[in-house]
Amino acid sequence: MNVLVRVFSAFAWRWLDKVDLPLLLGLCAIMAISLVVQASAGGDVDSVVKQAARFAVGLGALLMLSRLAPSTLRQWTPLAYLASLVLLGLVFAVGTGRSANLWIDLKVFYLQPGELLKLSVPMMVAWFLHQAHLPPQWRTLGITAVIIGLPVGLTILQPDFGTGLLVGASGVFAVFLAGIAWWRIGLFAGLGLAALPVGWQFLMPYQRDRILTFLDPESDPLGTGWNIIQSKIAIGSGGATGKGWGQGTQAHLDFLPEHTTDFVFSVFSEEFGWLGVLVLLALYFFVVARSLWLASQARDTYGRLLAGALALTFSVYVIVNAGMVAGFLPVVGVPMPLLSYGGTSAVSLLAGFGMVMAAGAHRRTWGG
Repeated sequence: MNVLVRVFSAFAWRWLDKVDLPLLLGLCAIMAISLVVQASAGGDVDSVVKQAARFAVGLGALLMLSRLAPSTLRQWTPLAYLASLVLLGLVFAVGTGRSANLWIDLKVFYLQPGELLKLSVPMMVAWFLHQAHLPPQWRTLGITAVIIGLPVGLTILQPDFGTGLLVGASGVFAVFLAGIAWWRIGLFAGLGLAALPVGWQFLMPYQRDRILTFLDPESDPLGTGWNIIQSKIAIGSGGATGKGWGQGTQAHLDFLPEHTTDFVFSVFSEEFGWLGVLVLLALYFFVVARSLWLASQARDTYGRLLAGALALTFSVYVIVNAGMVAGFLPVVGVPMPLLSYGGTSAVSLLAGFGMVMAAGAHRRTWGG
């Protein structure tokens, strides 16, 4: 028996020595909450089993990536970026989906290239800035804009505005962490605001409807405003302590649409109340804060920018989805990370945290 314990301990240490235990525990707590909520919102064991299987695959990717030497990861970055672009191009030819061609049917599972871009774009930006003079000047910013803009543009053309937003944010965060001057940030923000009227002309009709509905959801309560109105009812009816697990009426009576995916946070709010929401948001805050601390431990530019960008992108998931379901932001189809029932989203998120852990775990071996 003692021999088995020693063998298991040695095996566990071999695979967990690069894993940041506090971050892993925070992620596991969120995943456990997800399975509890999915059991209620989905109403069947099958959805819980599939969600757990995705978490298992994602945790496997996390363990493997956390053990990679950052120099190895950096060497593979251009190939990973190019491969994700090729797969994104294939979506236009052989893609499938309910409302847009977002996935590639591999028969065994559906692959969404947009999820890969959430990793490969910040990797590529960090790879390029690692070799550049910092803080970035205009030439560097121009090349970075192409690295980010090409996949973002193709993603929005699918059309998948929500994923395009996150892919763009992941790259922009890496630029921000590279020390871009504040006056340049202000200039880009001003140009972005000035371009809004032009951008409006290129939006799809349903995207315009989402923005107009956000401004006045009661203008079409039985149509485009239905989703957000029912979501706000679910959140408000939960009160301080919630109605209890499995007792949420908005989801179980089919008033709340997409209650296992985009609006699962509304289900959680109704069943566990504001106290439950505070606990969940505290877990998200801990995960982001811990990831940023690990990013700060990286000794080279690549690791610091990549880990920091992934952590900040994760926070965008939380902010956008929470704001969306509460009516503070337009509905853009961004899921609550690890809580929502999703395909490759959970796997890509956990893989990203493996890279974050690598940044902290290998800090003593990284070159300057």
